[in-house]
This record gives sequence, C-alpha cells and structure tokens, in this order.
Amino acid sequence: MNHIQAEEWLHSLPHRTGMAGVESEKMLLRYLGNPQNQLKFVHIAGTNGKGSAAAMLSNILKQAGYKVGTTISPFILEFRERFQINGEMIPHQTLADITQTVQQAALKMQQEQGELPCEFAAVTAVALVWFAQQNCDIVVLETGIGGRMDATNAVENTEVACIMRIGLDHTDMLGDTLEKIAAEKCGILKNGCTVVSYPLQPQPALDEIMLACQNAGCELVVPDKEDLVSHKTQGLHNRFCYGGYEITLSLPGMHQQYNAVVCVEAALALWRKGWNIDDDAILRGLYQTTFPARIEVVRSQPLVIIDGCHNPDGAEELVNTLKKAKLNDLAVVMGVMGDKDYTAILKHLSQQFDQIYTVTPQTPRAMDAEQLAEQAMAFFPHVTICDTVQDAVELAQEDGYDGCVICGSLYLASEARGLFV
Repeated sequence: MNHIQAEEWLHSLPHRTGMAGVESEKMLLRYLGNPQNQLKFVHIAGTNGKGSAAAMLSNILKQAGYKVGTTISPFILEFRERFQINGEMIPHQTLADITQTVQQAALKMQQEQGELPCEFAAVTAVALVWFAQQNCDIVVLETGIGGRMDATNAVENTEVACIMRIGLDHTDMLGDTLEKIAAEKCGILKNGCTVVSYPLQPQPALDEIMLACQNAGCELVVPDKEDLVSHKTQGLHNRFCYGGYEITLSLPGMHQQYNAVVCVEAALALWRKGWNIDDDAILRGLYQTTFPARIEVVRSQPLVIIDGCHNPDGAEELVNTLKKAKLNDLAVVMGVMGDKDYTAILKHLSQQFDQIYTVTPQTPRAMDAEQLAEQAMAFFPHVTICDTVQDAVELAQEDGYDGCVICGSLYLASEARGLFV
C-alpha cells in the first residue's frame, strides 16, 4: 500500500455505520491494542474555533519543549494535514504503513463483528497509532462533530477539555437548541480533567457546561472577558492584553483573541497539573501560530482573503474583523454546503459587502451556485453567478473592487487556497 492507496481506502469507508462513532472507534482501537491508553490529551470540542485553538495550543506545547501530536479536521490542502507532530505532517510512507495496519484491524473487526468502522474512526485510529508509536508527550485532539458520540471520545486520559464557542450547527445530529448541542459537546469531559470554556459562551450553553462539570467532578475555568483588553491596531494586526500577558497574534480577529485566552487558560491548567510550561512558551506559541483559511491573506495586490467560515457565527466574526480593519471596498465570493444555514450567513455578509459572486464548491454536498444566487438576491444589490473561484476573483478585479473575500465553506477555502499558495 502507498499513501495514495491509503487515502483512497480511508475515504472508501462508510461515513456512518450502525454503531455510533465512539463505539466504532473503541472497537477498532481494541483490535489495534488500545494505543490511546499510552497517551495524554487535550480534547477540544465546540462549534467554532476548534481548529484555531488546536493550532495555538499545540504550538504553545511545542515551544515548551514537548512532543505534541495534533489532529486537524478537516484538512485544507492535503489529507496529511490531519496528522501532525510538532507541526510536521505524517510522512507519506508512514501514513501508508499505519493505514495498512488499521485496515487489517478493520477487516478483522468486520469478520468478527459484522461491520467496518466508519471513515472518521479509521482516520482517528491512524493518528492515535502514529502518536503512540512516536511516544508523543501529549496530543491535542480536535473532535469531528459533537463530542459525546464522536470517534475521538474513545480516549480516556484527558488532562484538559476545551469547549469552544457553541452555536447552532449540525442541528440534525446534535439537537436544535444551544443546550442540547452543549450537552453533546460536553460528552468529552472525563472525571478529574480541567474544563476551559470560551469566554463569551451563550448563557444557555454555559449553564449546560457548568452542569456537566458538576456532574463529572471537573474544575471549570471561564476566562473573564473583562481581563481582556484589545489594543488599537491597523489593518488585520492583532494585539491585546490578558491577565498580565501582552499578546500578539498572527491570526486576525477579535474572535481569535477569545480563542487565544482559552489556550492561555488551558496551558495554565496543564502547568498546575505539573507540565513545564513557562510564560515565554505561551507568548511565543501564540505569536508564531498560523492557520490556513482563517481570515488568511493569500494575495496583497489586489487583496484576496480566504476564510473557512461556514455557519452564521463564523460569518459574523468575519464581518466584524473586516469592519474593524476598515477593509470596506471588497466583494465576497461564496460557496456553501446545502445543509448549512446559508440564509443567516448571507444576512451577516450583506452587512459588509454589496457584491456577491456565487460559486459551487467541488463536493457533492455543495449548493448549486445558481440556487445560492437566488437566495442572495434577497440581501445583496449585486449578485453574479460564476463557474469557478478564479473566474470570480478575476471578475471582482475587473469590476473595480479593491479585492475579495472567499468564504462559506472549508471545501471552497481548500479549493481557493490551491490557486494562491
């Protein structure tokens, strides 16, 4: 098996099976000798901010001198991004070798239990086997969807659990209220772990987090938003003070400041548990963190920004960041999945843009550009349907805009980023 065959086999597995993701994962890991039991974890759940927090906290731990495994979901440019140790992707041959091992375990599981694991369970198993083989000191583990029934919840040795901002997304699977979704996310809590919540958590979600912590015997840390003082900066620069730390972020946006303070508190919680993390590691780790498709400038002249926002909260954060940076004369290029709350996303984006170019992301779940354009006409004075992202970017320049923002889906962000990076 080579790495291409490995990826093809993983993608050939069912998206869902008769077993819940966590049960599928636990069974598969038993056939693999339970590698997760050799590892310790920071587990991250939430609707928005998981990927950014995983990147920041992984970099803090790396700066502190630890060997850090990280899972990222989904990937942006290359599948191997989903498996990283100290920021380096899994080597091609290692991916192939470990996938072959997981495949053998999966086939044995099918033979004896009558069912293959789901795709995400197998992908998570590849990561955990690799991290155990490499003797990682700690793993920053990002959930897929939800938490309680997510494949990543097969792990037990959780030192810190981070619950990022909770919003209404995947309501068909997680529930149609913030309380129900928060309860699913809090399913990752393990007895004795420290829980760090996003500082601006909606009150219904925070109430559920507090209840879950009480039931699981977990310490809860909620960063005080009053301790965060944002400094005035130009453009997309990002500086703030929190709890005595003067922090500079490479990731723009006020929401990234809130994500960062979750990482500060998570690092301090680990320090209280005996991990050797000093203040310099925290500051360097945050400053040096970059993350693709998070309000990422991929071209300066004319300006092109890519953002993976794919729900209303993400769209609102994007608009707020652009307003603060006074980036006004831009158009938006948007593609979206058909199961997302595209109406609310369009409503938020229309507060910042008067021109939208609609495109169809290259995935079966995508909403057709023509259908998206029909919906956009209720919010935007100027709506144009384009065949490709490149066509949209070129047309925005021809139409006299200073640049454009490409957003609406991580699938679209991946497609667009390949044109510029």
